[in-house]
Amino acid sequence: MGQSQRMCTNYYRPFVCFGTPRPDAALPVAGGPGWFTHAALHMRDGTVKRVDLEAIPQDWLERISAPRPDIAGLTFDRPRLMGILNVTPDSFSDGGQHHVASKALNHALDMARNGADMIDIGGESTRPGSITVPVEAEIARVEPVIKALRTELRVPMSIDTRKLEVAKVAVLEGAALVNDVSGLTYDPKLAHFCADNNLPVCIMHAQGNPETMHHDPRYEDVLLDVFDFLAAQLVMLEELGIPRSRVIVDPGIGFGKTIQHNLTLLNGISLFHGLGCPILLGVSRKGFIGRISGANPASARMPGSVAVALGAAAQGVQIMRVHDVAETAQALALWRAVTVGDYDDA
Repeated sequence: MGQSQRMCTNYYRPFVCFGTPRPDAALPVAGGPGWFTHAALHMRDGTVKRVDLEAIPQDWLERISAPRPDIAGLTFDRPRLMGILNVTPDSFSDGGQHHVASKALNHALDMARNGADMIDIGGESTRPGSITVPVEAEIARVEPVIKALRTELRVPMSIDTRKLEVAKVAVLEGAALVNDVSGLTYDPKLAHFCADNNLPVCIMHAQGNPETMHHDPRYEDVLLDVFDFLAAQLVMLEELGIPRSRVIVDPGIGFGKTIQHNLTLLNGISLFHGLGCPILLGVSRKGFIGRISGANPASARMPGSVAVALGAAAQGVQIMRVHDVAETAQALALWRAVTVGDYDDA
């Protein structure tokens, strides 16, 4: 990433805490139960040092601490779950299991009953090495499923697509959010459509395209480079008329990243609170979990996926995109009860 593409020279990553007693000077993280009194200052020369609140610029403090407005029916007073509904024959984890509308409906209803706050519907696999699906085929996969869910589902739906025409159909049928793994770079018209229709969006970082992104990805500093990409996209969206209050950001774990890149992003994910938007994390059943744990096939990676989700919750991440909804919901409920006392035994 060249100097001209850099959005910052200094970056501030809050050290998120949940313990009590909370210091009087502490500021909230994204208006939630987490708080911080110190941050890591990351510099572009590779220096990382601990600083206190007085050393953090006011604009960073405001973006880190401000409450996040509701988006597409989701509030962010606690971690939220986005249940994955792949209606594709070739997704890396569950390809072919839910591509029939009746099966997709039952699976979506199960996820909602088990704690999903939103269902994310995708008709194109973007796993490493996957080939772009024609628009007509993608619409044929998602349209009947969204229609079937519209009257039965009691939680909002999002459409996982890079393509304007797919998003148009999905939104017409009831999708409330556009989740674009290209960060609204693949189809330039999609961002204009979302702006014109006051749609919330989730923008993700990916280096390269799904077909080739796993071929030797490189960064100057993966944490800061991903931050800069998302910051630049937020500026572009604001200029189009999509405010930060309607944007979710996703660092794109596994999309053009090595295992070490993924781990660096996960370790430093609280940096993205500095964008002033809710953070979405999608790590469920991904390859690096199998590589580290030895758990294969992908369907065997539920425990590792839950472990990473809990680590993200401890850094204040607001949305987890998951396959294993019931297991993740149970783990987060216990984490919240133990960590922040969020339990009512009445």
